[in-house]
Amino acid sequence: MENVDVLIVGGGVIGVTSAYYLLQQGRSVTLVEKGEIGSGSSYGNAGLIVPSYSIPLSSPGVLSAGLKWMLKSDSPFYVKPRLAPDLISWLWRFWRHSNASWVRRATPVLHNMGENSLNLYSRIVREEGLDCHYQQSGLLELYRSHQGYEEGKSAAKMLQRYSIVSQLLNSHAVQEKVPQVRPGIVGGIYFPDDAHIDPARFVRQLAQLVASRGADLRTHTEVIGLNTGGKKVVAVHTTRGDFRPRQLVLAGGAWSPEIARSLSLSLPIQPAKGYSITIRRPDDFPELPLILEEAKVAVTPMGEHLRFAGTLELAGLNLNINQRRVEAIRRAAETFLQIKVSSQNIVEIWRGLRPCTPNGLPVIERPARWENVIVAAGHCMLGVSLAPATGQLVAQIAHNEQASKRY
Repeated sequence: MENVDVLIVGGGVIGVTSAYYLLQQGRSVTLVEKGEIGSGSSYGNAGLIVPSYSIPLSSPGVLSAGLKWMLKSDSPFYVKPRLAPDLISWLWRFWRHSNASWVRRATPVLHNMGENSLNLYSRIVREEGLDCHYQQSGLLELYRSHQGYEEGKSAAKMLQRYSIVSQLLNSHAVQEKVPQVRPGIVGGIYFPDDAHIDPARFVRQLAQLVASRGADLRTHTEVIGLNTGGKKVVAVHTTRGDFRPRQLVLAGGAWSPEIARSLSLSLPIQPAKGYSITIRRPDDFPELPLILEEAKVAVTPMGEHLRFAGTLELAGLNLNINQRRVEAIRRAAETFLQIKVSSQNIVEIWRGLRPCTPNGLPVIERPARWENVIVAAGHCMLGVSLAPATGQLVAQIAHNEQASKRY
């Protein structure tokens, strides 16, 4: 049995940024990851750092659209029909939070975390000299329907209450910013303060940095059991040895609920499968991420590559590739943009499981019943966007070593 100070379970963006800030607190860190560092949801996502996306997933607009999409397998939001109690409970709670009152409560929380993360990313990349294609060039939402554009303008107006700056663009202004858009775009909304990054490069380079500063990173090390005594976790059993942690950080993404069950904790997290297609970037494509709004597909330039990412598929803990969903992303790309997505220019097709809560807020807390456990999971589609702020909160909770509220 190996004694460790802080044991982090999960080598994605949340676990690695937590390690970074725990080291700054003077803690000794051991991190275990069942695969490679950054090989889960942190690998193939859109890489967006977006304070502008502060409206929670559970909002009235998503619910009304979702009812039409839920059983359509190539839609942006798909629920695979299954009689699973955890899914039924999640959908019920999602429905209960899909109202304007909850949006008013949750938006400031996501905005504050998003703004903090944006500032922290800039500092980390600059001070640590990370080469991860970080750019703060904004984000442009594209609309093909007048109804969608009006809904987008309403959301942007609401976000102005939280000092989130946006600019409305007509079709001509959109064309000037992105010459590759196809005719038929009715307008766009530009958020100048947003940023983007290559998420895999960021996570792996930050992991190398924390390892050089003393963190012990154990890959291909899967947690298979926990032992408790009193109000503490006294042993963590893995496929490569056992640990006795002073503090345990659960940052296992979509797999966090499975581990938490050993602690009689019920985390309201569903694995939501997302897909991406990465192609070779056209030479003239601007350094500007896009959201193809009606299709809910993000387009992110990442160095020599261009990534199309999207869809939300509630289908349990499975990583099967649904070709209809991949095709929907390809079709959206070619509908909005004068770009061909074909076998000749595809670099990679990817899928991963994002940990989604029914209220759209991550779970960052020390559960009251456990004195040495910290949960940091459930970031929905904002894991990259909220990671540094989450890591900072984890370090603060570990430093205080007392019960904390849920964020």
